[in-house]
Amino acid sequence: MTATEPPASPKLPALDRRSLLKAGLLGSGMLAAPLSASQPGRGFTHGVASGEPGPDRVLLWTRFQADQDTPLEFEVSDSVDFTRKIAGGSITARAENDWCCKTFAEGLEPAESYYFRFIAPDGSISDIGRTRTLPEGPADRFRMAVFSCANIGFGWFNAYAHAAADGNFDCVLHLGDYFYEYAPGTYPSTDETVSGRSVWPSHELVALADYRERYAAYRQDPDLRRLHQLFPMIAVWDDHESANDSWEGGAENHQPDSEGEWSVRKAAAMKAYREWMPVSEEPWAEYEVGDLATLYRLETRLTARAKQFSLGDVLRGGSSPEEAKAALIAFRDGDYRDPARELLGSAQQGWLAEGFSRSKAAGKTWQVLVQQVLMGNLVSSPSLAAALPKDAPDYIRQRVLAGAMAGAEGVPFSMDAWDGYPAARRRVFEAALSADAHLISLAGDTHNAWAFDLDLEGTPVGVEFGGQSVTSPGFEGYLPQVPPDVLARDAVATNAQLQWMDSSRRGYMAVELTPGSATSEYRFLGSVREKGAGVVATKRMTTLAGSRKLDMG
Repeated sequence: MTATEPPASPKLPALDRRSLLKAGLLGSGMLAAPLSASQPGRGFTHGVASGEPGPDRVLLWTRFQADQDTPLEFEVSDSVDFTRKIAGGSITARAENDWCCKTFAEGLEPAESYYFRFIAPDGSISDIGRTRTLPEGPADRFRMAVFSCANIGFGWFNAYAHAAADGNFDCVLHLGDYFYEYAPGTYPSTDETVSGRSVWPSHELVALADYRERYAAYRQDPDLRRLHQLFPMIAVWDDHESANDSWEGGAENHQPDSEGEWSVRKAAAMKAYREWMPVSEEPWAEYEVGDLATLYRLETRLTARAKQFSLGDVLRGGSSPEEAKAALIAFRDGDYRDPARELLGSAQQGWLAEGFSRSKAAGKTWQVLVQQVLMGNLVSSPSLAAALPKDAPDYIRQRVLAGAMAGAEGVPFSMDAWDGYPAARRRVFEAALSADAHLISLAGDTHNAWAFDLDLEGTPVGVEFGGQSVTSPGFEGYLPQVPPDVLARDAVATNAQLQWMDSSRRGYMAVELTPGSATSEYRFLGSVREKGAGVVATKRMTTLAGSRKLDMG
């Protein structure tokens, strides 16, 4: 029987303080390394990965740590034993890129699986990776595993493990928050952190060496490493790859007085991301899936995003309910609708509008946004306040009441999502309608699962599948006093676009495109605090080609 599955990587040590001490990572040596993250061992330290798939090429990635810049050979084959070489070449692992290197394998055939490996001058060989090209021409089916929000401290990456074991995907998408920038003990707290799931460095990420070290820590996880080994990944960053609630000119979790210029920190975060991830240098890109779909990888976070509005700032100074209501109405009808506020920026917006038109002119059924934050409109339910138990903490009660007050005036509760940029969202929707696109938005960020009908003033535009997190807690962590079924019921009843949600379970989406329909199967894990916990429940949401709405029948 011919082997088709690359062998798994050797078992990696747990990410705990003892193993790092043994490897010599804690101490003055690490602090003295200004650019390159300190790593245990030499050679191929973090496996292999692939990304940026096309019909005739795929980007290949590895990391080879040495004492000097080192040339590597790469080989691509159609069999796991490499009896026939399909493509190959050379690439150099350099200290200036933290020993990470990546290159495109060219001249491949569409819709084919390939195996790849790297070879060092001393004869050592990397893990064997498996990747796949995109189809060209007729395509009957395309399947994607979709992930977001993987905070290692909150638990095990069982979602990655489940998708790797499933194996029935053409590629995987990561919609951001691949890691979190906080110091250990911040989010999650020390008490919330699952044993064996601590990460390094031991402080918040600010400098280039910090971001590199955090990638290195995450990529020691065997389930994440296995996911990269088996599938090409299309990845976008969200905010935590730099700092919480980041925007073009700053971030909620960046303090210039103590952490320096935001532009320096942002550049460090972007450089480390492009070193450690199997991604191109392009800030946005499109991927043609035969005659079936075009995928658009968007950048909504660091290049053009205007600073987020703050609901607290809007309500500040209102000493009575009447004053608060007046402030909300003035905001809703004024600054909130400012057409100058950007999320994509004019260059990306123009590229996307042209992309919609090209895709439809080519006869493709689906136009799919691979992006970070929800497009669907969400306001807080006023009935949530009544659902709170009497002993709910005051800060929770105040948060819920403020959200309900805003919702009553049509002001959404998340200003970090597309809801905070209504003019920018309108531009995307108008471009989609102008091109007669069948829009699908894939989004992460919220940690919860959602399904929306998207419309522009009543005209259907498409649908949105919002994915639950890999580990990061959702509403069950923020509003534990409200039963999940009550929260979901009230959210759907309050928001016309929202057709379904789940507010309490972790996992991932398995998204399938066919000529007749697009479906997201939300896969929910039994636990993230128990290693190896599997999927215990699923929910399927489907849209039919041409309907631009979810099929609720």
